[in-house]
Amino acid sequence: MASSDPAVIRIKPFYYIHVLDNNTNVTRVEVGPQTFTRQDHEKLVAGPEPMIMVPPRHYCIIANPVQRDAKGNVVTEKGGQIKLRHGDEEIKFDNEPFPLYPGEKLVGKVSPLQVVAPLTALRLKAIRDFVDEEGKKRTAGDEWLFPGPGTYIPRVETQVVEVVRARIIKQNQALKLRAKKLTFDKDGKERKAGEEWLIKTPGAYLCEVDEEVVDTLNAYVLTEKKALHLRATQTFEDSFKRLRKAGEEWLVSLKETETHIPDVYEEVVREVPIYTLNNRQYCVVVDPWKDGKQQLGQKEVRKGEVSFFLQPGEQLEAGIQNIFVLGEEEALLLRAKESFVDEKKEKRFAGDRWMIYGPCDYVPSVEVEIVERRKSIPLDENEGIYVRDIKTGKVRDVSGQTYLLKPNEELWKKDLPKIVEELLAKERSSEETGGERDKTKVVTFRAPHNSAVQIYDYKEKKSRVVFGPELVMLGPDEHFTVISLSGDKPKRPHVIKALAILLGPDFMTDIVIVETADHARLSLKLSYNWHFEISRENQEEASKLFQVPDFVGDSCKAIASRVRGAVASVSFDSFHRNSAKIIRSAVFGIDENEKIRNKFIFTANHLVITNIDIQSVEPLIKEQEIHFKNQFNLQLKSQLNLKKLLQDMKVQDLNKKQWED
Repeated sequence: MASSDPAVIRIKPFYYIHVLDNNTNVTRVEVGPQTFTRQDHEKLVAGPEPMIMVPPRHYCIIANPVQRDAKGNVVTEKGGQIKLRHGDEEIKFDNEPFPLYPGEKLVGKVSPLQVVAPLTALRLKAIRDFVDEEGKKRTAGDEWLFPGPGTYIPRVETQVVEVVRARIIKQNQALKLRAKKLTFDKDGKERKAGEEWLIKTPGAYLCEVDEEVVDTLNAYVLTEKKALHLRATQTFEDSFKRLRKAGEEWLVSLKETETHIPDVYEEVVREVPIYTLNNRQYCVVVDPWKDGKQQLGQKEVRKGEVSFFLQPGEQLEAGIQNIFVLGEEEALLLRAKESFVDEKKEKRFAGDRWMIYGPCDYVPSVEVEIVERRKSIPLDENEGIYVRDIKTGKVRDVSGQTYLLKPNEELWKKDLPKIVEELLAKERSSEETGGERDKTKVVTFRAPHNSAVQIYDYKEKKSRVVFGPELVMLGPDEHFTVISLSGDKPKRPHVIKALAILLGPDFMTDIVIVETADHARLSLKLSYNWHFEISRENQEEASKLFQVPDFVGDSCKAIASRVRGAVASVSFDSFHRNSAKIIRSAVFGIDENEKIRNKFIFTANHLVITNIDIQSVEPLIKEQEIHFKNQFNLQLKSQLNLKKLLQDMKVQDLNKKQWED
């Protein structure tokens, strides 16, 4: 290779070459402009190469730079070998063009200096210990900011970690910061690791290296109708210079500030709306605040016109309520929940009941419970209500007046048996005033004309009979006597249910089966005219009407018994010729003049039978034929069943004789 190198080398201005002296094994630099004649013991190692040119506001990094003395001269060894700082770097800025000495290397390329814009900064990190231009000692690992605007002059001892941009804090905004380690903020206040604080000053804020942005907070705008409910997460001093203890709750309203940014130790519980009461409203506040302290377990009545925010812990017992406006015929029943002195300076004890009568406006105090609102009940002479005294338990009925219940009274419900309720419901439906009965109203029943109704008083243990037409009104301890009568043809018991007995005259019809002496069976359809002979003035005699519960069934049985006895003693032909006389004489009897009496009296209840009409007489031969035919069919069916059973047993190889045995 030595023979290929030119012997004469023309080096242009600002160019250089590296020449190796084989005798001394030292490489030197030859700088142009010159014409270099290479000796035989010399060798061209590098070049010609242009010198490194660094424009203004640029820099370059040289690896393994040469050593220089205090005057800036290159330091060489005794043999002329240039000394290098191996493993080190050197930054060179705008200067005269310079060559690279043997061993030096250009790292990267010539780069412009970094310009730091306004509202930004470079985060620098020391990679070795050094003392900066301001005389401040930097230790490896230290970090700091180089804020803009400015041009950053790089150093080999520092490293650019990142570009930090300032946060813009708008009006009604704040930055929430956290300290990464023990540091001092821009106000010189010591901040411990993990501590958080707010920056509320509007403008640009550049975080220090030991600070980090947690969040950007917007302010709550407070109005006359909205407040802020806050809670302290730990003990601190708030923005109003008030000491707040951990767990304490309070309100911030428009009186304190128009906007509020919660502190780092403030927790927003909720936004509290304002409550506004007009002059016809009131409310009850539970656990109210008084003189800066909450009165737990107490209540406070607030009347309109007023507007207020509920303090923390306060609540409305039943919301906003309208005051009670009582008319002339209205009243409020009140009960004391605890002992107190009312507005009239009257001592009230717990459990006392009293009434406030209208016309007036009333707002109850916290010691008073409103039991109910009462109105005067207008009552006609024919209607009433049941009233019960809660102290004595006595029940009475009130009618024919406008009545307002007293404090110790209440409406009482009267229950009736199911059958009575059904009978009264039928009467209401017939009068086109249907619907369920109001049990607090006096039970009324319109007794029909020429009828009797028995009413029993369970308290006095006596009964009374009311004759119609009359409006029967039951007292609290009175009940109707339900009448159960026979009906249909022939008569069946408990067909007719009624509250009143009709006194007649009336008639009833029955079918009687009789048999003559020559065994002719006949069906007689008889009709009886009847009425009651009773004195309405004498209650003892009137009560005999109800001594026979089923006078229809009993009378029909008695008459049928007499008729059967009389018919059984005569032949069919005789009965056919004299049926009316036989039946009338059997029922009414014969007097001392051998004449048939004209009535039959039941002395138990004064029922009088005045006439008997034979409507029809029918023989029962057809019924006998049908009966015999049915009996024959049953016997035939039983024989067929026996024959089939024998056949089945024969199939099963059973011995018929054994079966007969």
